Amino acid sequence: MTIIYPGAAQIDEAAALLDAGELVAFPTETVYGLGGDAENPDAIARIYAAKGRPANHPVIVHLAPEADPGYWVREMPADAQKLIDAFWPGPLTLILKRAAHIPAAVSGGQDSVGVRCPSHPVAQQLLSAFHARRRGTGKQGGVAGPSANRFGHVSPTTAQHVRDEFGGAVHVLDGGAADVGIESTILDLSRGFPALLRPGHVSPQQIADVIGIAPRLPDGSDATAPRASGTLKAHYAPRTPLVLLPFSAMEPLLRRDGDKKIALVARASSAGEWARASHVHFVAAPEDPQSYARDLYGLLRALDRANVERILIEKLPETVEWIAVNDRLGRAAAAFEAEE
Repeated sequence: MTIIYPGAAQIDEAAALLDAGELVAFPTETVYGLGGDAENPDAIARIYAAKGRPANHPVIVHLAPEADPGYWVREMPADAQKLIDAFWPGPLTLILKRAAHIPAAVSGGQDSVGVRCPSHPVAQQLLSAFHARRRGTGKQGGVAGPSANRFGHVSPTTAQHVRDEFGGAVHVLDGGAADVGIESTILDLSRGFPALLRPGHVSPQQIADVIGIAPRLPDGSDATAPRASGTLKAHYAPRTPLVLLPFSAMEPLLRRDGDKKIALVARASSAGEWARASHVHFVAAPEDPQSYARDLYGLLRALDRANVERILIEKLPETVEWIAVNDRLGRAAAAFEAEE
């Protein structure tokens, strides 16, 4: 399917809305963002209100390729610049100490800030147009942009997903389906060492290859880590109850619930007879991490519409290649653990 990207007039209209303190949903290579002026506390408050997002949960500032990331931070460590040179534009967010003139609201009241430069052409056009509007004002025109969905629910990877969430209440730029499909890697550099706060498309090994040291991986023991987008225990959840289990542990549930319509997401080699069972809505899981990540949120949204009573998802390998997809599935399943 060929997507016709928004034209210059549509981009200018969206930038004008941002300039007026309104919200605009826009595509990135990861997911669609719900954008507002990152230097306008009222616009940031509108983002939180629209999403139902806790006020202490920070949002990420998206920058135009020509913008100066140093404007947003107190200092730019050498490792941060190396990573920017290697991965921007792209799906890597850096957490750094927030500059004093940047509103605390964008950071959930913390002294750090998350910044990234997306690679999607529509995002870049919007960010550049907004950046240009701020020329001569002493401001940079960054866009605060968490995922364009109700807080805690499945992130949107198409413009229609955003419309499903907000109807006509939010202006949406359509940039087609997201290529990556899950949110950016978040790397904390605000404490003097690299720490992975949220895994994503940019892997720990790729980071280590650039800065010469492997980042600390999230294991629940980093008590001093700053709060960051998408790192709550329960997140990314569909509305249909979801259970994440090894396939052997699923079979008793599939037998027990023979009178209910159940969704099963598993490798075709595992599913066997259950792929053909009359009460099972079977979806063959993608075999590689990149395809799984790209398809995940669209799949969860489709299963919410499939009139099933429960979603069973086969656990994935516990290897570094699957760390990002495992992170999203684990948080989605955590939303329903109390119901088991």
